[in-house]
Amino acid sequence: MFVLDWGCTNFLRYGLHLGPLTSKVIATVIAATCSYLLNRYWTWRHREKSGLAREYFLFFLLNGIGLLIALLVIGFVEYTLKLQTALAYNISIVVGNGLGTLFRFWSYKKWVFLPADMPPVDPHTGLPEAKGAAESPAGTARGSAAPASVSPAAEVRATGRQPETS
Repeated sequence: MFVLDWGCTNFLRYGLHLGPLTSKVIATVIAATCSYLLNRYWTWRHREKSGLAREYFLFFLLNGIGLLIALLVIGFVEYTLKLQTALAYNISIVVGNGLGTLFRFWSYKKWVFLPADMPPVDPHTGLPEAKGAAESPAGTARGSAAPASVSPAAEVRATGRQPETS
């Protein structure tokens, strides 16, 4: 997706003479749409499909944060440092996309494309969203086994450590 994003950004900026930030936003929307389809049906195809509307919303919300990271880098180079050459612009695209990509990969794995045996994570607590109090591993004591209704993978996600085995 980097090549698509980079190519569109440069075409919009230098071919159609749009502004540096506008070019990046439009190119990112195009690339993010292609990226969602490839992530859903290729990269994370083995993960549970938790609903197109939920995944799509989270995917684009997290892409928006990744875009904000890239825009901050581009804006800093263009407007604060006053480096307005094509080389400076393209370096800022690479750096901004790199930082945004690190954030997006981590966040897709954590919140969007979930493993089949892991429930969605509450972004406020970092714990699995429980349908009932019995399913929540939050009440388990450190070092104790998780309740039978919680899978080992959910315990790892909730506590950050491997469950003890006998």
